[in-house]
Amino acid sequence: MSVAQTGSQATSRLLSGAQVGIPPRHMNFRFPEAADRYFFFDNNPLASLFFVVLSGIFPPGERFFVESVRRFRDRIDDPVLKAQVAGFIGQEALHGREHDRLNDFFRARQLDVDTPDRFVKFGLRQLERFSPRMQLVCTTMMEHFTAHLAEQWLTNDEFRNSADPEMLKLWSWHALEELEHKAVAYDVLERIGGTAAERRLAVAMIAFFMLPPIVASWGVLLAREGQLANRRENARGLRLLLGREGFVTKVLRHMPVYLKQGFHPSWQQTQALEDTWRERLFGEYGELNEEFRNRAALACA
Repeated sequence: MSVAQTGSQATSRLLSGAQVGIPPRHMNFRFPEAADRYFFFDNNPLASLFFVVLSGIFPPGERFFVESVRRFRDRIDDPVLKAQVAGFIGQEALHGREHDRLNDFFRARQLDVDTPDRFVKFGLRQLERFSPRMQLVCTTMMEHFTAHLAEQWLTNDEFRNSADPEMLKLWSWHALEELEHKAVAYDVLERIGGTAAERRLAVAMIAFFMLPPIVASWGVLLAREGQLANRRENARGLRLLLGREGFVTKVLRHMPVYLKQGFHPSWQQTQALEDTWRERLFGEYGELNEEFRNRAALACA
């Protein structure tokens, strides 16, 4: 074995997710017991329930992402990418755990997170019928969506100014980490030779298998909350989310980029945004320092 190979193996053993900018942060969030029922977005039922749906689908979705990347970990020989994969897996697992806790909070308030969880699991089971490689491609598409969603969580003033401050803490942490690891799944795909044709197929698969369960579960939540006939508030919620400058509209504008020749997640230039929010959340006077449980362990890493 050459000296270079020995050095590479040593580096591989030493590097962790934290050392390559993807630290799995253990958090302990408190949820706003006294908050209004529709505390996510301007006290609007339709828009707020969209975030309840997101929280409901995140735990099974994160597990799908983790497994789709984990299957190819042994085919990666670059120590930096190996460490990034470890950080990705750690962050996504913790996102699922915290959203499980949030979903328990929703259940205690009689908000139905079990329907989106059940519906999205059905869609994911359909994706799992395809090859592991194709599941990884689908993960890169969904990570592209989630990264732009995360950017909105951090920059959309209408959302941030109207949401409950305590609840924002979880979404801000989740958003920062989504941006930190936004390129990992795609870099793994590139290592195994992903193609543009596979990306086009992934878009179709997600539109067919994942979008209907998500929209359907959103409708079920509106019905169970007695809000389907609330035309005035539903119209206002649709404007908040899908209007010309709506929260979701600003995310969807970036989706076609995924199909462009030479696409890479780094095209979404968020380094300055990440730096700002790392300092704001975890700096000397960070907003989440009290919730951050493994700072010392990550510093030692």
